[in-house]
Amino acid sequence: MPDGVDVFLYTLTNERGLEVSIITYGGAITLLKTPDRNGNLGDIVLGYETLPEYTSNPRYFGALIGRHANRIADGKFSLNGSNYQLPQNNGVNHLHGGFNGFDKRVWTAGEDGEVLHLSYFSKDGEENYPGNLSAEVDYRLFDDELRIDYRATTDRDTLCNLTNHSYFNLRGEGTILDHQLTLNADSFTAVSKDLIPTGEIRSVEGTPMDFRKGKTIGAEITEPYDQLGFTGGYDHNFVVNDFDGSLRSAGRLYEPSTGRVLEVLTTQPGMQFYSGNFLDGSLVGRNGVVYVKYAGLCLEPQHFPDAPNHSSFPSTVLRPGEDYKQTTVFRFAAE
Repeated sequence: MPDGVDVFLYTLTNERGLEVSIITYGGAITLLKTPDRNGNLGDIVLGYETLPEYTSNPRYFGALIGRHANRIADGKFSLNGSNYQLPQNNGVNHLHGGFNGFDKRVWTAGEDGEVLHLSYFSKDGEENYPGNLSAEVDYRLFDDELRIDYRATTDRDTLCNLTNHSYFNLRGEGTILDHQLTLNADSFTAVSKDLIPTGEIRSVEGTPMDFRKGKTIGAEITEPYDQLGFTGGYDHNFVVNDFDGSLRSAGRLYEPSTGRVLEVLTTQPGMQFYSGNFLDGSLVGRNGVVYVKYAGLCLEPQHFPDAPNHSSFPSTVLRPGEDYKQTTVFRFAAE
C-alpha cells in the first residue's frame, strides 16, 4: 500500500478441486475456481491481477462490505435521539459504508487450521458511524462449498450490515443474461428512481421480478416495468421466504453451457440481486477481459437497504453486549 502496509493473498484449495483466493485488502475474493460438468476448472468471479487495480476499484469486486451494506437515503439516520450524517458517495445517498468502507480497509489475517480468519477494528466515528466496531470474517472450504461466517461487536449502539460483493459469471466469459436464476422470494423491496426503498414490500407475482420457478436472467430484463427502468436491469433486495435466522437456500444460479450451478444459502432476511447494470466496458480484469454491461452478477445476502429509516424492516442496529452473527454459503455443483 502507499503507506507501506503489506497486503497478503491467501489461497484455499480442497480435494474436490475448489480454489479460492482472498486478499487482505477489503477481504476481497479475487479468484474462485470450480469444475464444470466435464471436470474442467474455471474462474467464476470477476477480478483483477494487481493490488493497484483493487485500490482504485469502483465496483467492489469481491469485497467485504460494511459497516452498512447497500444504500441509506441521503446518508442520514437517527439513533437514540441523535441524528447522523454519513458520507454521500452515491449521488445524495450513502452506499456500502461510504468512501472508505470496509472494502477499502486492510484486514488482519490469521490462520486457524483450514480457516482463513480476517479481522478489522473500525474506530468510533469512522465514516461518521458511532461506536468502536470489531468485525471478524472467516472463510473456509468444505467439499463443495465456500462458507463465510461474519461476527461483530460494538461498545456503543451503531449500525451493522455486512456482506460480500463478488460478481459471478459461471461461464467465465461473455454476459450473464443466459444464466438461469431461481430466487426463494415471494416479494421484494420496491425502490424509487435512485434505488432507495419506498417502504413497500411488493409481490413478485406477475412481474419481471418473479424468479420463483427459475428463468433466464435476460428473459424480462428489458420489460417496461417501472423498477427495471431505473438502471436497465436488476438491482433489488429480494425478501427471502421464511426468515427465522436459520441457514436456508435463498437462490440458485445455473449456466447451461458449462453445467455449473451456484446455490446461495444465508441466515439473512434479504438478498440483493444485481445484474451488473453499471458495468460499462471501462474496466479490464484478469487476462484482459473487458467487463461490459451484465458481465457479472451479484447475489448479496444482507439486511434490507435503508433499514435504519424503515421501522417495518428488520433492524440493523447493533448494541453493546450483542453479537452480530451471520453466515453465507456458496454451494457449487455441475450437471
